[in-house]
Amino acid sequence: MNTIIPYGKQEITPEDIQSVVEALQSDFLTQGPKIIAFEQQFAQYTGSQYAVAVSNGTAALHLAVMSLNLQPDEYVICTPITFSASANCVKYVGGRVLFADIDPKTYLMTPESVHEVIRSNPGKKIKGLIPVDFAGRVPQLDAFRELADEYDLWIIEDACHAPGGYFIDQKKQKQSVGNGLFADLSIFSFHPVKHIATGEGGMITTNNESLYKRLLTLRTHGITRETSLFENSIEFANGNSTADNYPVWYMEMQELGYNYRITDFQAALGISQLNRAESNLEKRRSIAKRYTEAFNEIPQVIHHSGWIEGHAYHLFILEVENRRGLYDYLKTQSIFAQIHYIPVHLMPYYRHQGWKEGDFPNAERYYSRCISIPMYPSLTGEEVNFVIKTIKDFYML
Repeated sequence: MNTIIPYGKQEITPEDIQSVVEALQSDFLTQGPKIIAFEQQFAQYTGSQYAVAVSNGTAALHLAVMSLNLQPDEYVICTPITFSASANCVKYVGGRVLFADIDPKTYLMTPESVHEVIRSNPGKKIKGLIPVDFAGRVPQLDAFRELADEYDLWIIEDACHAPGGYFIDQKKQKQSVGNGLFADLSIFSFHPVKHIATGEGGMITTNNESLYKRLLTLRTHGITRETSLFENSIEFANGNSTADNYPVWYMEMQELGYNYRITDFQAALGISQLNRAESNLEKRRSIAKRYTEAFNEIPQVIHHSGWIEGHAYHLFILEVENRRGLYDYLKTQSIFAQIHYIPVHLMPYYRHQGWKEGDFPNAERYYSRCISIPMYPSLTGEEVNFVIKTIKDFYML
């Protein structure tokens, strides 16, 4: 094939473009009605009560940790197999990170591995957990909730890979990602390779009204316009006037927040993309089934990403022999795979804090063998077959 096949790719339709054009021609480019509409529709999609749109997934993580009042020198447990932002958000507020090893088959941090970290660190003030829905597979959040309740911990679900995904809880009920029943907060990304693309963008969902209101304030410099929360007097707000209420223009910055807002034209694109999120998810799952069937025939390839109920298939990951050789061979055929991820604890920043090779053997062995092959809704059947054939050809050489 002459076509370049990346590991991930956005799809922008004429309807998407029209929605952005209409937003650009409206009275609001930011802080307007499209943002509210996007939040409401996303909350409905996840089954949560509240949603707060922000500038990107990292901003969502940062605000989530801030809203939960993590203090300097308090600890949060995270997986080492994730994008570094999942752990970095703890550092942004002065907190400290502990890592828990992954299950070698699911690639997820587990309640058991977290429990072991808690038992092994009795003197540390552990305040929260950040389970990651890695590659689109959703952890057993009900089990994490039981553990969190036992130790008085909060949970931030990093769901950037899994909008539309779900898991089956211990009561055999389907639980949607981000529904707020088990995690205090769930965060999402709308980067172009994700399920919903807005260029950059993110979302936080929750069922906690107080957290929701604080997130709205933190998103916009720590500023509130809610009269009941004002601290300065009416007299101060009105200056020389004798009015007995606050003027409509008055606002207060009550804590240090950030400008983590999303724009209206991004939100318009998000709404348009959300309208076909389920159909695109079904395309991802169809591709995953095809890959699963094909790679069962190659003994050098392990695919724990194979067909799994509730998986959102942001990524389809193989564990292979001669990973570098396969990566380079795919590239010669214009197939651009990716590696997800270098273990966070072995990034130089975290090595300098004392983490080292051998700390998390499951994560490290996974990294030595993993490769993400193309997975996105607009991937054609011909392209899927070409990816499969190319991998088979490599192992037949």
